[in-house]
Amino acid sequence: MQIVKIKPLSVNKCFQGRRFKTPTYKAYETELLYKLPHLNIKPKTPLRLTIIAGFSNRKSDLDNICKPFQDILQKKYGFNDDMIYQLIMLKKIVKRGHEYIKFKLDVL
Repeated sequence: MQIVKIKPLSVNKCFQGRRFKTPTYKAYETELLYKLPHLNIKPKTPLRLTIIAGFSNRKSDLDNICKPFQDILQKKYGFNDDMIYQLIMLKKIVKRGHEYIKFKLDVL
């Protein structure tokens, strides 16, 4: 494993000005909040989030789905995403129309 001694930059520091949710994101958030299963998450407990994303486009960037998905999870389950101490992500290629997000949220 290689180490680079630099402070990691938050996505919040990458842009100037306010960012607004697009209509597409609002619809995605509404649908996802409806479809997410019921889970009991302890709000102040270190968590591990595992995500397997099924994309139909090989060029889709895996990391692009992470922040919006985390934000919606924290809204649904009542925890702060700063409690995610471990993040595991995997990209799978699927047929068009069979896209998905599979996840597991558990205590470390």
